[in-house]
Amino acid sequence: MDKLCTYGVFRCGQSFIHSLSYLFANSDSGNINLDTVGLTQVTSTDPGPDPSEPPVVNPVDGNYYEAENAFLSGGAYLSTSILGYQGTGVAVQSAQISSRIITTVNAAQSGAQTVTFRYQNNTGSTQHANLLIDGIAAGELTFESTTGFTDKAYSLNLKKGIGTLTLAQHSSSTGEYAIDNITLEQGAQLQARGATTPYIAYEAEQGVTNAQVMAPSRVFHEVAAEASGRQAVRLANYGDYVEFTLNEPANAFVLRSSIPDTASGSGEIQTLGVYANGVKLGDHQVSSLFSWVYGSYPYGNNPSQGSPQRYFDGSRMMLGQTLPAGTILRFEKDANASSQHYDIDLIETELVEAPRSKPAGFVSIEDFGAVANDGIDDLTAIRNTINSAKYQGTGVWIPAGRFIVSDRFNLADVAVIGAGPWYSVIAGLNGKGGFYATGDNVTIAHLMIDGDVRYRDDAAFHAALEGNFGTGSLLQNIWIEHTKVGLWGSAGTDGLLAVGLRIRNTFADGVNLHTDIKDTHITQSMIRNTGDDALAMWSSGSPVTRSAFINNTVQVPLLGNGAGIYGGTDNAILNNFFADTLTGSAGVAIGTRFNPTPLAGTTRVENTTLLRTGGYEPNWQSQLGAIWVYADSADITAPIEVNNVDIIDSTHQAILVSWQKRVENLLFKNVNINGVQANGSAGDFSMEFQAQGEAYLENVTVTNGANGVNIWPTYNLILGPDNSGF
Repeated sequence: MDKLCTYGVFRCGQSFIHSLSYLFANSDSGNINLDTVGLTQVTSTDPGPDPSEPPVVNPVDGNYYEAENAFLSGGAYLSTSILGYQGTGVAVQSAQISSRIITTVNAAQSGAQTVTFRYQNNTGSTQHANLLIDGIAAGELTFESTTGFTDKAYSLNLKKGIGTLTLAQHSSSTGEYAIDNITLEQGAQLQARGATTPYIAYEAEQGVTNAQVMAPSRVFHEVAAEASGRQAVRLANYGDYVEFTLNEPANAFVLRSSIPDTASGSGEIQTLGVYANGVKLGDHQVSSLFSWVYGSYPYGNNPSQGSPQRYFDGSRMMLGQTLPAGTILRFEKDANASSQHYDIDLIETELVEAPRSKPAGFVSIEDFGAVANDGIDDLTAIRNTINSAKYQGTGVWIPAGRFIVSDRFNLADVAVIGAGPWYSVIAGLNGKGGFYATGDNVTIAHLMIDGDVRYRDDAAFHAALEGNFGTGSLLQNIWIEHTKVGLWGSAGTDGLLAVGLRIRNTFADGVNLHTDIKDTHITQSMIRNTGDDALAMWSSGSPVTRSAFINNTVQVPLLGNGAGIYGGTDNAILNNFFADTLTGSAGVAIGTRFNPTPLAGTTRVENTTLLRTGGYEPNWQSQLGAIWVYADSADITAPIEVNNVDIIDSTHQAILVSWQKRVENLLFKNVNINGVQANGSAGDFSMEFQAQGEAYLENVTVTNGANGVNIWPTYNLILGPDNSGF
């Protein structure tokens, strides 16, 4: 069993006895009948993951990815003391069996390509690594002893777009080795700020239309204020259309749109004509089932409460053909379209590749009775598949299709893999359904979680992904819609990497790392239309430590911030793009709100863009800045560093520091403030400091807007060199 552990789902050293005892102690359904579960009914003839070394080939040039930017956990660490490295350091694989180095790469095309590892191994003996590609075991790599850095190349089969290469420590390796960088022969660059996505977005107001283009708005409860870019196009009359010219080939799209609610608040489904170069492709379904809420926080689904909001939802469609670049894609209110009007915000077009294949040795949910697209609850079948996969020491396969579930699944020490988020869908029922982590080594990848939440109820409804992910867990290429929360990480999570998430239309947070979480990264993810913070770290009772939001794109959180750090130790917001926050919102908020553990270590915001962020808090009748440092339940004395940040077209102040308590050790360096809206008193100020303490400003520039600074007498600005415009 140890050999299977080495190359399969589990880490080496996890025993068969442990797996079997866990099965009985932690099943979702309590007592387990082995005959019902079917452990003896499914006999796989698949030999399982191949432990052999992939083909060794000659190194070639390509696009490289520095290992110092990789995700390191389980003992792996960053070093700058090994001579001869390129970039700013190296990733060192420690001798601990839990050690892993995960590099996010961007393949320009699918298929076999040469992947070169620049490494150093001065142990005097060959070291081994378990290779996982996109979370799936892919064989064993060997790194021979060297006297300095050298290259070794393998032919690896990669999927186009964002992917991960994991080097996990091997049981036979007793020494450390260093990875300097990884080169893909057919690689592509990653976005410097924001997520690298598989689609191209086109804003409706920039398309060609014969219909009404809504005037820009930032007024809460106005439709345009909830649109990306603060504008949308309304198709109200028969024959109204909006057209987009494709910059790249596409065979699928997502349409972000709004149609009116029904009088009961239950919503309805309508269609909209889709045309390519004047030829109708079909009628695309759009709905108001998961939009339109009313009243005051947490907002209900009854129109009699008034104060409507949450107008937009997303809908997706595969076209069955590939449209070439240059195609004019039209959405038209034609004779089949019977909604009163259609408000079009944007489309995202994508070239979706063929579904992924079932990993060798994995157990399919269809073997236990799950049936795709039949509308019948597959909960028991999937739970039984999980139990069987754990018993066999392998993983769970979610094939193409839509599988209904009425509750969530407990997961530990198992992988759940799908054919891709356009193909494999876990669909919730009555506000429930999702995955709940209960321990180490959870992998969930390449699928969609489509919930059935239609209003916010924190006590009753489920998150898509939740729980204690322990150590060694990976979440990759997961599309989440219509759930309470996208990802809610709980205490005990240590070394979780979430990469390539697509979180849309949740009724509370997109991501919340909550209490006693360590070394967790959310990266290369896109979050839109959340009902609370898009990204949050909440150190309630115990700190979130050394965690980070890196290279994410956030659009239109309807309530709350683009990102919030509430207490915690040594956390960071790096290389992100935030746009169009609406109400009760900052682009980035850092402080002691919600009574967290105090901020400690250094909190960093770096290399980030904030576009049309900030917002009005109606309960406080207060204007919140694009960056908001807020000393609420406690003083802020630990360092906060804001560096290389662009604040563009801020709704209110670009920078707000508040409120009455001490805020010190605050650094703003290389901050570009370009435009501040004139909305009331805050429109007179690019920055406000309403606290006690001091801040240091260096190379902070203000252009194209308010240049005043409001400083309370109890606060001191220390001005370094190269400040201008205020």
